[in-house]
Amino acid sequence: MPGYRSHRGRLFEWGHGYAIHTCVLRPESRGTVTLDAQKNLCIDFNCLSHPRDAQVLIEGIKLARQILAQPEFDAFRGKEMLPGSEFHSDEALLKYIQNYGATVFHPAGTCKMGSDAMSVVDPATLKVWGIDNLRIADVSIMPSLISGNTNAAAIMIGERVAATIINHTITFPPADSQAL
Repeated sequence: MPGYRSHRGRLFEWGHGYAIHTCVLRPESRGTVTLDAQKNLCIDFNCLSHPRDAQVLIEGIKLARQILAQPEFDAFRGKEMLPGSEFHSDEALLKYIQNYGATVFHPAGTCKMGSDAMSVVDPATLKVWGIDNLRIADVSIMPSLISGNTNAAAIMIGERVAATIINHTITFPPADSQAL
């Protein structure tokens, strides 16, 4: 690729190279969305609060390094930019992850659909429990993350709710589906 995304302000830096990005597709850590005393929104992603998530990222970096160490890359290999040659032990990799890790811009699940005490919306209509005429129709209703980009899921959720509002007959999720 002609550039890479820098950890410094998420800017692109130009030059030749290649990259592998690691991420946790099914995180165990759970965050919160609350209001403070002044009713300001407080979002705590609580990233890496579950030790499994950090271990997945550490192992992902190690695997990426093994892949890029293969002889097929010998003619192209340059200096490792990130995390860098100084990060080899699990402890050093964890410190790097804690300092530079970020979301991949698809946080979801803050307004879970369901019928348990932690649910925010009714799974059939996506109406907010206890509030008349308010629905939530985005990926925040997903009780668990999907292993990929949330764009298609967001479109499907919006289409399903639009059909429900227009027809007053279609429910979410569709009767023939197993789960979102």
